[in-house]
Amino acid sequence: MTAPIVTSAPSPVASDREVEDLVRAHLPLVGHLVRELASRLPAHVNREDLVSAGMAALAAAAKGYDPDRGTPFGSFATVRIRGALLDELRGLDWASRSVRSRARRIEAAQQQLTAALGRAATPAELAEALGVAVDEITAVDEDVQRAVVLSLQGFAPGTADDMVRERTPGPEELLLQRERVGYLHHAIEALPDRLRHVVAGYFFHERPMAEIAAELGVTESRVSQLRAEALVLLREGLNTHLDPELAGPSNRASGCVARRREAYYQQIAERGTLNSRLARTNALALPVALAAA
Repeated sequence: MTAPIVTSAPSPVASDREVEDLVRAHLPLVGHLVRELASRLPAHVNREDLVSAGMAALAAAAKGYDPDRGTPFGSFATVRIRGALLDELRGLDWASRSVRSRARRIEAAQQQLTAALGRAATPAELAEALGVAVDEITAVDEDVQRAVVLSLQGFAPGTADDMVRERTPGPEELLLQRERVGYLHHAIEALPDRLRHVVAGYFFHERPMAEIAAELGVTESRVSQLRAEALVLLREGLNTHLDPELAGPSNRASGCVARRREAYYQQIAERGTLNSRLARTNALALPVALAAA
């Protein structure tokens, strides 16, 4: 007698109710992954867009999940959600390499003129130094500001792949990241009043430049200059304490400008201790405000 052929039964398809239960039970996972990512992104990145992308990925993961493979749903969904968040950031990062190259060239010229003049250069002075029209300076600045990959902590153009880490940071990396965030807060707090007002309004509260200009009683062009001046100070202040090799004397101005900058760097150090800087984030390097949300 021929033995009957035994075939493995196909994996059952999850019902709509089971899919819904999986999604509901793992909703906090989306919030956690978005908060984890948001701590390394500029304030003006729309968090709701990330949450929407994460929710769609969670639903898709629930529909495609096969429990017979032995993988916990949490791990399965985490991979899908992180991939969706990365895709969302890639879609937002539209600035071309040529735009970024021109932005770096303009920034370098801005720093040189600031050091030489002892003040922020006007758009006309910057355009003359670069041999371009003022309109081109403005256009590049607007292009870069629209791109959502400006990292306030690093002050360097990057890509979505650079922002999203592929592996979990170790204790030493988390500690260094927390210290850097703490220094950033102290550097912002030590800025002169007008520069601090511009940074907080533009980057943290996402307020229009025209509104900030009206409050300060200056033109939008002047607010743009103040923003550029603040970013230069913040970068050099952080480099002085965290990356001294990047803050060499060749990049410093002389005279009154140098003394004011040295005083600013000293104020950053006096703003707090290692413990107070680490207190700005939790053990996972998430800002305390985000972690409590």
